[in-house]
Amino acid sequence: MTMTKRELVIKVANRLGMTQNDVARIIEGAFETIAESLAEGHRWELRDFGVFEVKTRASRIGRNPRTGDQVPVPRRRVVTFRPGKKMKEDVSKGNSLESGDAQPSAAMAPESCEPLQEG
Repeated sequence: MTMTKRELVIKVANRLGMTQNDVARIIEGAFETIAESLAEGHRWELRDFGVFEVKTRASRIGRNPRTGDQVPVPRRRVVTFRPGKKMKEDVSKGNSLESGDAQPSAAMAPESCEPLQEG
């Protein structure tokens, strides 16, 4: 199951007793601030939640899966996330797949996979 930003706004608004408009502005502002800060190369540490940071991947020689040709892949910056201790504990406690409460999503089923299209 995927949670959208809209669903996040609704859950937070209900939990805090705030209007959805106010919560949406707060969440959007937080996401924009985090993204801008990461673009500047800063690290974000949210205690018990996790750490967002920007790392640089080295250039390498890749392979075009369609033709098999080798292609150079340039160096690039990527955002990484490492979950915090509390998040790891919460996720490990919530093993709904083992208890049979939830089914794997269709996105996880191999038959739903489609090849990527180059564009």
